[in-house]
Amino acid sequence: MKKLFGNTIGLRAAQIHRIENLYRHRISPEKIVSPQVIDELCALSFEISRQLGLLVNRSGKITSVVIGDHNGIMLPDTSDYRTPPGRLKGLRYIHTHIKDEELSRDDLTDLTLLRLDLVAAITVSDTGEAHRIHLANIFPNPSAAVPYQIHPPVDPKALNIDCFSLIQSIETELSRISALHDVDPGIERAILISVSTSSKIKAEASITELKELARSSDIFVVDTVIQHRKKVDPRFLLGSGKIEELSILAMQKGATLIIFDQELNPSQIKSITDKVDLKVIDRTQLILDIFAQRARTSDGKLQVELAQLKYMLPRLVKRNTALSRLAGGIGGRGPGETKLEIDRRRIHERIARIEKGLKQVKKQRHLEKSKREKKGLPVISIIGYTNAGKSTLLNTLTKSRVLAENRLFATLDPSSRRLKLPQDSEVIITDTVGFIKDLPKELRVAFRATLEELESADLLLHVIDCSNPDYPSQINSVNQILEDLNIDRIQTINVLNKMDLVSDETIAAIIRETKGIPISARNASTLQPLIDKMQSMIPVPATDVFHHVE
Repeated sequence: MKKLFGNTIGLRAAQIHRIENLYRHRISPEKIVSPQVIDELCALSFEISRQLGLLVNRSGKITSVVIGDHNGIMLPDTSDYRTPPGRLKGLRYIHTHIKDEELSRDDLTDLTLLRLDLVAAITVSDTGEAHRIHLANIFPNPSAAVPYQIHPPVDPKALNIDCFSLIQSIETELSRISALHDVDPGIERAILISVSTSSKIKAEASITELKELARSSDIFVVDTVIQHRKKVDPRFLLGSGKIEELSILAMQKGATLIIFDQELNPSQIKSITDKVDLKVIDRTQLILDIFAQRARTSDGKLQVELAQLKYMLPRLVKRNTALSRLAGGIGGRGPGETKLEIDRRRIHERIARIEKGLKQVKKQRHLEKSKREKKGLPVISIIGYTNAGKSTLLNTLTKSRVLAENRLFATLDPSSRRLKLPQDSEVIITDTVGFIKDLPKELRVAFRATLEELESADLLLHVIDCSNPDYPSQINSVNQILEDLNIDRIQTINVLNKMDLVSDETIAAIIRETKGIPISARNASTLQPLIDKMQSMIPVPATDVFHHVE
């Protein structure tokens, strides 16, 4: 017999058996519920004095039988039933109310957040018979005050609503709404959320950057929400009421994903995903996803995987009963090991293997560094906030073709080229991974081997996007990471890129503030003052010519 969900404590074996027999019923897809099921459900609910509920799929099969208490029911996990844009859950929820009461707020919340096909509450009379049926279904009208419609109470003997046609009409309207925000198939549609205790200006700058991160990951943003709070809600970040509003907004906008600008801890992820029937990620996870897409070299891929595993490990939250199935076969520690425990053990093993591999990478880098030092070539490293124009500057200086795109983290793997300076001297110039505010600690640790390359630099070129209104904050973020890496002592040139996108008055003010050199990285003719400055700060012996800036 299939499993009963909820509290069976205090029930007699015969009662449990009769409740289990509810699984044997099959309801016609056109009917909301059959008269026989109504009678049995009410009789049992009256006898045990508890609410009873059924989840029924589109074919009329009862998938879950749930036992509540006198006042309510806690529905089981329904994450196996996905809800793509334009569709409902594919489950209708039929349950009893012991008292003669209408649909509760919990009923309507379950309907909305889980996107159920419909919800029906059957009130039980003093004699254990069905009295009235209260119905509600999703009402996908963006201009409506609530996202559902409640039908007038119906006599159980006069329940003649065509369930199949009702669901079809709702999904037709949902599909129409989804089509208004239509993008290429397979592209995620996201709502971006920022819960901020800082100023409005900072919150808006942060959500703008999150939007760019989403674009960099090929995510289509359908809406953004900023909530200012004096104190962040420790459980939901933005409060349970706002979470419900988000679920409604997601349905109205056809969203498939919610992205939080703030990092979510494991308990917050579980609390939010229990409330919202959508995929939920945070800023850190989005950045990790971008890095996973862009890493090209074997060591770059290892570093990203290490960061992802370390992020994932504390977030392996037990979500459903599938995780508690017993494991068997070679590698199991015993009959008590769950899939969740296996995942944790395997992740620890994989982390150990990756860290061992990265030690070899570090040795190889030290070897290459020693070879460079023997040749006596100085090293100039280009650093800066992501998308400031570092790769473009490297390409223009050395006539290279390193990938350079107008998106965050377009390149991750470091690139090195030789550059001939005017006095027939050569240097090695390297482009590093872009920095970003609140760089996830998992990435900072994982990419430490890459960032440690900066320690051997004789000069840093700090590329600054002077056309970005938030450039002072970006400068601070880069300087903070340099300080954390203990390399803020290396002499640095501030390079003010994209001078062509700002006024003469603005660039003059930024020069005074940063003591920087203005350039346009795409235009080689603007680079001569920078090259002269580089030459003056690195006196180097002449070597063979490789590249020359004309």
